[in-house]
Amino acid sequence: MTWHDKDISGKWLIQHHGDSMLRLGGVRDIVSWRSLQAEVVHPGRLPDGLLEVQIAGQSRPDVFLLELETYPDKSLAEQVLRNQLLVYLDRGVFPEALALILHPKPRGQFRVPAEMGLQSRLGFSELRARWRVVELWTLSAEELLAASDVGLIPWVPLTQYPGPPEALLQRCRESIDQQARPEERINLLAVTQVMAILQYNNPQLMTILGGSQVMIESPLIQELMAKNTAQTKHEDILQVLCRRFGRVPEEIAAAVRTIFDNSKLRELLDEAASCADLEAFRACLGR
Repeated sequence: MTWHDKDISGKWLIQHHGDSMLRLGGVRDIVSWRSLQAEVVHPGRLPDGLLEVQIAGQSRPDVFLLELETYPDKSLAEQVLRNQLLVYLDRGVFPEALALILHPKPRGQFRVPAEMGLQSRLGFSELRARWRVVELWTLSAEELLAASDVGLIPWVPLTQYPGPPEALLQRCRESIDQQARPEERINLLAVTQVMAILQYNNPQLMTILGGSQVMIESPLIQELMAKNTAQTKHEDILQVLCRRFGRVPEEIAAAVRTIFDNSKLRELLDEAASCADLEAFRACLGR
């Protein structure tokens, strides 16, 4: 598993079990929720997740921004602030923000701050923002398991548990088998493995969660593998173009990276190797 696999798995959990992630941050009494990420349009980096959440007793829904980080990272505070401002500019609402940190850094004691302030050079203007930070390793596995919320289970291997990992992963497996909807069971087992590998990095332990067979059968992992293969082909195409013609215009590179059809990618690779110039390649892109 790579960090990209964890990123994709985390985003799947946001889209399918975003309410469970909010519960990790202490949000209660959720009546309904839906993902808004696809509705945020901006040329820069998108937030990991954006949810519209109706909380009991509130007259209107609230907007929650979710950010996932594998290890505590010094750039995360600025990233959260930028995305809060992005959401404000896009929707006219300053969002609630939750940063979820999966694992403590192997070395060092850096902790992601829960606020950040900016000031203009002359001091005329000042901006300060806050958010909630959740460090998974500080949470109790027993509490998450007792919640009877299957959307919390993939995060359980990253939390505090005093017993052996075999027992913990077996309880995760039982919870998913008993509580998951049939159409989500395989994906939940797969993403739980992805998170568990970050904590234990022991392939033998993963057999408790279905091992390689679950990873093969999971639609999410199949989609991820297809995307990884396509991304490799994207870079092959752009490398050929760069070697033949020098710098590749950004609009061509961006257009190549939007294509995931294997037959079209093979055609583009052949065209990159044989086209007369970049304009001929651009014409092939548009066909």
